[in-house]
Amino acid sequence: MQIIALFGPTGVGKTSVAVALAERLRARGEASPVAVSADALQVYEGLEILTGVATPAERAALEHRLVSFLALDATFSAGQYAKLGHAEIDGLLAAGRRPIVVGGTGLYLRAALTDLDFKPAPPEGPSQLWSEDLRHPTLLAGLTMEREALYARIDARVDEMLAAGAREEVRRAHMAGASRTARKALGFEELLGGDVEAMKRHTRNYARRQLTWMRKLAGVRTIDVTGHDPVDTAAEILDSCVP
Repeated sequence: MQIIALFGPTGVGKTSVAVALAERLRARGEASPVAVSADALQVYEGLEILTGVATPAERAALEHRLVSFLALDATFSAGQYAKLGHAEIDGLLAAGRRPIVVGGTGLYLRAALTDLDFKPAPPEGPSQLWSEDLRHPTLLAGLTMEREALYARIDARVDEMLAAGAREEVRRAHMAGASRTARKALGFEELLGGDVEAMKRHTRNYARRQLTWMRKLAGVRTIDVTGHDPVDTAAEILDSCVP
């Protein structure tokens, strides 16, 4: 069974597409596809609003794994994630359930799909952290969006986070002793300091870096979702790419 891996910048709508994919797969007779998060910060319990974890309604429509399982004061690494991600994916495939890997963190996406070399870097240069040899057959779908539309969506998403209580969530995490890795969540320090515009600016910059990295990803099928409904995007992915 082929893994479906969705990558794209923050705000592009990966979770909505994953849910639509799951609905379409079930309509085709597949038993219970599962989303496996490949995000460095969605692992933390208590930062769901800030990190954009799937909503309760989305999680009712599609089971999500590797989200909200780690205490705020714990540190976390790609190496730790790789072990968990491999176990989840291998277990789902063994059970005949299709994994839908959903990621916005490039290193974590690679950790989920490949065998990364986490040994210390040799003196003459950095370790090789990417292998094009995937562990399982995988469709890599890269979701893109016209830059101005994406930036507008990011700004609106930040406003929605604030309305949902992101500022209060960050303050609670800070008081709970959030670890240095938990504090790397986009907007954490900015919201502590009350600088919403800086949060929006840094999020747009991060999205631009995600798009740059995605263009260099070997074997990725890019799909422009500007103005498209998630259901249409899911249909494009499945009808043309997935047996």
